[in-house]
Amino acid sequence: MKALLVLEDGFALEGRSFTGEFETGGEVIFTTGMTGYQEVLTDPSYYGQMVCMTYPLVGNYGVCPKDMESARVHCSAFLVKECCKQPSNWQSTMPLPRFLHKFGTPGIERLDTRALTRHLRYHGAMRGMISTKELNPQALQQKVLEQPTMKGRNLVPFVAAKSPYAWRDNHPQEVQLDADGRYAWLGSGFPLLVYDFGIKWNILRCLCEAGFEPLAVPPTFTAQQAKVSGAKGVFLSNGPGDPATLTAEIAIVRELVTMFPVTGICLGHQLIGHALGGTTDKLKFGHHGCNHPVKDLTTGRIEISSQNHGFHVVIDGVHDVEPTHINLNDGTLEGLCHKTLPVMSVQYHPEAAAGPHDGRYLFTRFRRLMREATA
Repeated sequence: MKALLVLEDGFALEGRSFTGEFETGGEVIFTTGMTGYQEVLTDPSYYGQMVCMTYPLVGNYGVCPKDMESARVHCSAFLVKECCKQPSNWQSTMPLPRFLHKFGTPGIERLDTRALTRHLRYHGAMRGMISTKELNPQALQQKVLEQPTMKGRNLVPFVAAKSPYAWRDNHPQEVQLDADGRYAWLGSGFPLLVYDFGIKWNILRCLCEAGFEPLAVPPTFTAQQAKVSGAKGVFLSNGPGDPATLTAEIAIVRELVTMFPVTGICLGHQLIGHALGGTTDKLKFGHHGCNHPVKDLTTGRIEISSQNHGFHVVIDGVHDVEPTHINLNDGTLEGLCHKTLPVMSVQYHPEAAAGPHDGRYLFTRFRRLMREATA
């Protein structure tokens, strides 16, 4: 079935649908990972985005239950050069087209993904629409221009936790807290309160492996409830959208950093940046993929990292905060710490299941920071 992709500046490409009829829009971005498409699709941070894979063949190892990063697909659409419909993998339970169809996510193949990626690199990520129904580029472009931009959008309510849960037996399990926030910890690890803005499940797995007992709570969980909960530290998760729109959440984080050791990844890092007096800016085309070089300024070590963000933190002029990691491609901030408070965070994803795993040490660094602060 013929399908059309049109960007807001009129750039258009034809392709073929491999998921049936559709018409949908979102911010069009590209990711450079050669593997990990299932992790990309189920990462809540991609909510509201149409993802173009730069690797030309996608779907060859199918879909595996153990590789889920959440309970569903969150991307608005999946844009590929070629979709493999007959995967070769003994762990696969279904092919990629059926997986996308299950969650109502459009997929286009036979796109010139190289041309699309080059266009986005030169001109920046932008709004787009794909359709099997409207095949007139000018008409579809007009629909694109009616779509909201990513800057100024709060998308956290669409993916964040609605109620508290614990991570047990490799699955989220709903738990009950007292009205004031008190919780009966099992004592299986360091009691850690996890604010779920759209968390990847592998973060929870890594936290457990590092010796934490994570209790996930919604973004609206107050600082007073956190104080009563019995937690010894706070973790702020990844998530989608423009961090500057989360004014209520930033206010909560501003209180939390005075009460607990606090750490965060991706959106959590951005909220910490705002809470400590910094700002965030939109990147031209974002950092999406598994091959971004980052320098740890505390050790001088160079890491290859997995990243997925369209905004970055700016701490110029913030005297009590110092950078701990920088991106070696463009010099943007990838990590920070507070000079006197037990607060640290990173922009990239040390938990990346598909790799690389260079940053896994950060989970034990988080725990060491919290243990020292609460000793």
